[in-house]
Amino acid sequence: MAEVAFEQVQKSFGAVQVLRHIDLTVRNGEFLVLVGPSGCGKSTLLRALAGLEGVTHGRILIDGRVVNGLPPKDRDIAMVFQNYALYPHMSVQENLTFALKLRNLKPQEIEVRAREAATILGLEGLLERYPRHLSGGQRQRVAMGRAIVRDPKVFLFDEPLSNLDAKLRVQMRAEIRALHQRLKATTVYVTHDQIEAMTMADRIVVLNGGVVEQIGAPLDLYDDPDNLFVASFIGSPAMNRFSGVYEHTADGPRVRIADHALPAPDVNATPGQRVSIGIRPEHLVPHADGGLPFAVDVVEPTGASTELFGSVAGERCCVLINGRAALKPGTVTALSAAPEHVYLFDAQSGQRLR
Repeated sequence: MAEVAFEQVQKSFGAVQVLRHIDLTVRNGEFLVLVGPSGCGKSTLLRALAGLEGVTHGRILIDGRVVNGLPPKDRDIAMVFQNYALYPHMSVQENLTFALKLRNLKPQEIEVRAREAATILGLEGLLERYPRHLSGGQRQRVAMGRAIVRDPKVFLFDEPLSNLDAKLRVQMRAEIRALHQRLKATTVYVTHDQIEAMTMADRIVVLNGGVVEQIGAPLDLYDDPDNLFVASFIGSPAMNRFSGVYEHTADGPRVRIADHALPAPDVNATPGQRVSIGIRPEHLVPHADGGLPFAVDVVEPTGASTELFGSVAGERCCVLINGRAALKPGTVTALSAAPEHVYLFDAQSGQRLR
């Protein structure tokens, strides 16, 4: 285990700057997830940590040692890739032990490490098979086992579940998390899937355009986003966004969306100020009258809950209801929300108004 630190790290490809002044510390034994849309710089940052990319400016430290000039093999890291990167002509056993043989470890130690990794990952009955005879989940376990046998200071995962089907992704998420809890190794995990980030991370780093937007525990980011980007990116279904005006009335703060008003939190905004309003789907409550008129276009029952899609004042809206919904496409109902569940953002900068 080791602490990882990025100090003012920048990376440019020609005139294009993909990482901008990244200051970030991964704590010893932490499972940290880098998340963001395609092109945000998360994989570039991981590759810089692995030594597969150089940086234009700044320092990267592993366990207090600056590693900028070190090749990947000398950084004491192990990386699991999206495409597994197994040797097709080698058996599972040979894939697990190949890197250890290159390090000239004793055969007995190699055997012990390989058997321990196989036991942890449930690969004992697959050691003589070749990658072409394995399922996607089994191949990913072998890739993880190859990382485990090296006993590195830091584990790196680069979107390792992207090639798996939905059911297997859920299973592998749980297995990777259980593996981390068992090994307690410092782990940096890259994904574009915010559900993976929410369910696996100790902390999440939200990246956008090479900039760190916010860092925090999953539910802290969900409940207390710093800006409109984080609020919209974290959560599925995504947070609803409306344009409106902040008002003060005799009954307290309000936000006006078209011709309708909702109670709002008391924030540092001036009456008449244009704001962006965020409300999560599960916090919008349909009822008979009053509130925001909501025209239902699509009803998606999932069994345990129902998602309603439609529009409010010409803007797209999603409502999440526990259980079954009686509403049908073409129905118009009204929506309300408690003021503590109404998030206000500056209309220009997107920063949270508090």
